[in-house]
Amino acid sequence: MIKIDGVILKQMIISGSNNLYNSYPEIDNLNVFPVPDGDTGTNMNLTMSSGAKEVFNKTETSISLVAKDFARGLLMGARGNSGVILSQIFRGFAEGLEGKDSVDALGLANAFVAGKNVAYKAVMRPVEGTILTVIREASAALYEKAEKDMPIDQALDILYDEGMKSLARTPDLLPVLKEVGVVDSGGAGLCKILEGFSKALHNEIVEKTMASVTETNEPYSTGKPLVPETGNVQAKFAHKEFGYCTQFLIQLPDPKKLGDKKNFNEKRFKAMLEAHGNSIVCVRDSDLVKVHVHTLKPGNILTYAQQFGEFKAIKVDNMSEQHEELMLDDKEEKAKAGVKEDSDDKIEVTTSAPEFESKHKGESEKPAVKKEFGLIAVAVGSGVEKLFQDLSVDYIVSGGQTMNPSTADFVDAIKKVNAKNIFIFPNNGNIVMAAQQASDIMKDAYNVAVVPTKTIPEGLVACMVYNPGSTFEDNLESMKDNVSSVKSGEITYAIKDTTIDGVTVGKGKFMGIFSKKIVCCHKHKLNTLMELLSKMIDEDSQIITVICGQDVTEEEKKALTERISDKYGDGLDLEIEDGDQPVYSFFVSVE
Repeated sequence: MIKIDGVILKQMIISGSNNLYNSYPEIDNLNVFPVPDGDTGTNMNLTMSSGAKEVFNKTETSISLVAKDFARGLLMGARGNSGVILSQIFRGFAEGLEGKDSVDALGLANAFVAGKNVAYKAVMRPVEGTILTVIREASAALYEKAEKDMPIDQALDILYDEGMKSLARTPDLLPVLKEVGVVDSGGAGLCKILEGFSKALHNEIVEKTMASVTETNEPYSTGKPLVPETGNVQAKFAHKEFGYCTQFLIQLPDPKKLGDKKNFNEKRFKAMLEAHGNSIVCVRDSDLVKVHVHTLKPGNILTYAQQFGEFKAIKVDNMSEQHEELMLDDKEEKAKAGVKEDSDDKIEVTTSAPEFESKHKGESEKPAVKKEFGLIAVAVGSGVEKLFQDLSVDYIVSGGQTMNPSTADFVDAIKKVNAKNIFIFPNNGNIVMAAQQASDIMKDAYNVAVVPTKTIPEGLVACMVYNPGSTFEDNLESMKDNVSSVKSGEITYAIKDTTIDGVTVGKGKFMGIFSKKIVCCHKHKLNTLMELLSKMIDEDSQIITVICGQDVTEEEKKALTERISDKYGDGLDLEIEDGDQPVYSFFVSVE
């Protein structure tokens, strides 16, 4: 095969998306920092899935149209820096294919070079040893080796093989990767996509399997697959295939005493359920998770779930055998709820009850006229959310570490705030690019500025100087100036043993992080807090603010107040807030 069209590109996209899905937990595991927030694989998987969903039902044969739709899906679904860069690669790729119905190896090489160019332009300060290096070196190699009438599968093999070689070199370009003993996670994700592309052209379209994690990263340097590339797990089943109604209750262990269990990530867990079933209900209450799902493979889901805890109850019913009874019950329930069903199984909701309406945190009825200013902040934890709302934030986008919001989430927030001038506070370095991408999309209708806040304390101090009586430009300048006046730190627990930045880290111990570096590690969180403060406070410091997370007890709050007051009480003001945030025991700021 010398050329590919839109139909074949769609198959490549689906294969690449599935291949990434099958390995995304392992890519998460490549996180350099031993913190419980390694989410590069998750972000790239959700981004790629958004792009694949956009083209799944498309019937166009033009490669230009399919590439354009794919790029749009990636753009709106982009999460985290890795997801945004991925969306930019394929935005440029689509631009390189514009106007073409099909493309040969030379045209494909040009398209990937165009993707590289757009991705580099999107990053203010490109860092080598990352996904950018992998796409640059792989596309350059294909451009150099591509020839007229070269089989297109050979061209993709060159791209993938060169990508893997580039990935293996990333530790030589980023010393921190070599120190920790991993390759770049974003580059690894891109290689899984390219591998899926290549397999599709060899008539080996990758299907979704249960994503899993192994203990070694060796396959990334040897070229061996991380998990079996193909499988027969059916992600979705047709209307007439009833499968099994699967319900279970699972108890999660203490996050600091996982043993042989894995740390539970609710967002990732739900993504797995959505990939392998429907009619999903997943509710977490403290250390209990209750699940209801209809699936063709209940055993696979139960096996996956047992990685995170032990079952308290399990119930599996064969819905095919109970079909008649279920259909009768279903009709009765629909009648009670005011739902009409026609002969073609189309459902119409006739009720207008409040429970059918969806509301977001901070959302109110959309006014007919745009107000002058609107503030949007990213936060998680009821206490943290309230701190922002008390500072005039109109809309909270739920997210942070482990759950980066997408470009579409920000676009939706901008529309709902409905103000002429909008400030966005990402409050996480891995969210800034997605927020900026949304700002660019909405620039014709709204004046949006992304205040580049990379921590919760930075976001709070930026909001403190917001003045509705001032101009947009003056507000933005004041916010940026105030961000520079605060030092931010955080404390969380380690998920593995390692040595980084000269600090020895032990799994389950608490780490103090300051200026993007781990500066201390102790068994007890309060000892970690005190050492972290000693590294943050200097002679110009005046105010200490500590925002406490979900795992901090009232006794610990009292103890930390006493210890900080005893050491710094004479010269510094102390503020203790309840943030109720997960993952991080403390957010700390010094002003």
